[in-house]
Amino acid sequence: MQLGPINLPGRNSGIDVLRGIAIFMVMLLHFSLTYRLWNSGPLVGLLGQGWTHAILAHGNFAVTMFFVVSGFLITTNAAERMGGLGKIELRSFYIKRFARLIPCLLLALVIITILGLCSVASFATKAPNSRSELLLGCLSVLLFFHNILMQHLGYFDYALNVYWSLSVEEVFYLAFPIVCLILKRDALIAIPCVVLVMVAPFYRSAHENNEIYYLYANLACFDAIAIGCLTSILARRWRPSFSTARALQFGGCVTLVAFWLQGFSGFHAVFSFTIIALSTAVIILGSLTNPPDVNSRSAIGQAICWLGRHSYELYLFHIIVLGIMRDILPGKSLGGVWQIPWLLLFLLVSMFAAAGAARLIGDPANAILRRHFAPAP
Repeated sequence: MQLGPINLPGRNSGIDVLRGIAIFMVMLLHFSLTYRLWNSGPLVGLLGQGWTHAILAHGNFAVTMFFVVSGFLITTNAAERMGGLGKIELRSFYIKRFARLIPCLLLALVIITILGLCSVASFATKAPNSRSELLLGCLSVLLFFHNILMQHLGYFDYALNVYWSLSVEEVFYLAFPIVCLILKRDALIAIPCVVLVMVAPFYRSAHENNEIYYLYANLACFDAIAIGCLTSILARRWRPSFSTARALQFGGCVTLVAFWLQGFSGFHAVFSFTIIALSTAVIILGSLTNPPDVNSRSAIGQAICWLGRHSYELYLFHIIVLGIMRDILPGKSLGGVWQIPWLLLFLLVSMFAAAGAARLIGDPANAILRRHFAPAP
């Protein structure tokens, strides 16, 4: 057992692997929802329809993984940079969140708005007042109430609706530092996190027949972020030995895969998201002591880490790429033989867009805003 602060020199490859797998599965889910990879084609021929559907159709679990990683990293960074969660400096915390999120988000929303106003199908809303709803949708993304707006309007805009998870995260993080300052001690801060973990299954159970509430509501998702926060609090006091870390990683991976394949039905409809979140947290704990050495492994491992490092930009821009592609070639017109080439094109263009947005907009703007408004102490 190891005690003391969490030392993350540079980036933790285990966390990047988790994020890389998660964003890849989100992209596969969105591509499959249009082109139905689980109905026919090479993957069905290789794996069978049941396995293909089980792997691809449950991509919402990947968002749960993101929430856990986010909660862990933000809690860890806040505690270590400011000397404890009870010492969070609100201005610095919020400016750093703004600097990381908003520049690339603004670019994505500008692109979506232009395409929507030009009546490109995947970017225009379906309502009679399409322009006003498009602008309202963009505003809801910027002000982090998009998932709540969806509860009133339904799936009203293909491209914008993907950004519901950003609203969930940022509402949590608007309140998180204030709660930390009020409660001060880690043990007290853990209490509301535990409450959120306990409430979420009951909320999902009560809304099992309403997909938008069941999947996208704040109380349906806050438990995963809270589990990430609790994992950080635990890791500052206890870290496993090398052998224990390997066992945690193995057990976490097995449990995550098993519940992923089972999906949302029956018992799993209520508890799968919580168990996926707990499994992700266990894997994170293991990676603190035993991170995978991806640099000495295959190109695939390094590619997954690249996806993890650019997961936010991929999240923002892959849906724009896919929206354009599905308007060029609608789902029913794509033959099975073309599924894999079209998927590879989607992945490559999304990666190029994400890398370009990060290099040209996100990273420079993030650095400038932090330097001028939230300089390091």
